[in-house]
Amino acid sequence: MYDFAIIGGGIVGLSTGMFLGKKYPSARILVVEKESQWAFHQTGNNSGVIHSGIYYKPGSFKAKFSRDGSRSMVDFCEKYNIDHEICGKVIVSTSADELPALENLYKRGLQNGLPVERIIPEAVKEIEPHVSCVGGIKVLSTGIVNYKQVCLKYAELIAEQGGDLRLNTRVLRIIKKGNYQVLETNQGHFETKFIINCAGLHSDRIAQLNNLNSQAKIVPFRGEYYELVPEKRYLVKTLIYPVPNPDFPFLGVHFTRMIDHTVHAGPNAVLSLKREGYKKTDFDLRDFAEVMSYPGFWKLAAKHADEGIKEIIRSFIGLTH
Repeated sequence: MYDFAIIGGGIVGLSTGMFLGKKYPSARILVVEKESQWAFHQTGNNSGVIHSGIYYKPGSFKAKFSRDGSRSMVDFCEKYNIDHEICGKVIVSTSADELPALENLYKRGLQNGLPVERIIPEAVKEIEPHVSCVGGIKVLSTGIVNYKQVCLKYAELIAEQGGDLRLNTRVLRIIKKGNYQVLETNQGHFETKFIINCAGLHSDRIAQLNNLNSQAKIVPFRGEYYELVPEKRYLVKTLIYPVPNPDFPFLGVHFTRMIDHTVHAGPNAVLSLKREGYKKTDFDLRDFAEVMSYPGFWKLAAKHADEGIKEIIRSFIGLTH
């Protein structure tokens, strides 16, 4: 019998398991992951940025968690010698009409207690010589890291704490029996007092297996990136972001220097036709049907129709390049 069973082996599930092991040393902890390796999906396919939280409303949980999480991630990497770099980033406005929004971001950064600086175009060029802009701000606490390496360390620490780690273990059913529950998986049954759902893109389906109806559904979006060829990597020194478009719930296309020294340009944000689909041609009938029949998706699509269509066009234009 386990005290805690965590479904999902991404950074959320593994960090949860590690901290539970620290808080309750005598607890029996299980982490199950359907893939053959940890951090296989979102965690292993993101930009690797240690975000500052500058975009979030001051005083909100998002702002607090991002700021505190940034600091704790750096502390963790330093403690366990995980490759990372606090390189900072610049957010730049390319036209005068973006300057008010840039100023609002600067004030928001100060209100969130972040080390931010307002910088003139000449100062931007000292940081990023190939950027042309009319104004900018520098966010000193932004960094880069390989989150897969972080997750492997989390898994190692869970094992050292006595936790049970199971890869290739897919949850098929959840059965409630008295004061405990049973996870039925392709690798056998596991009894547990508590279930913690960290299943990422399948978290709504795991909730349904446990007879919970959150009335929310995962709508998958895919971000597409270009990668600069090696001889052009010198064009980007740190991280370069635009002033985000307030009409669209994404940060806009930006340049990210990764911890392995590659440089990515992107992302766009297009509807994915498969929850774990990373290619334009990936398609899953069940995933597609669930999105198309979900009223929440159509509300989102109606609200952001213009920008959404532009993103789709940019995605298909990329097929010809």
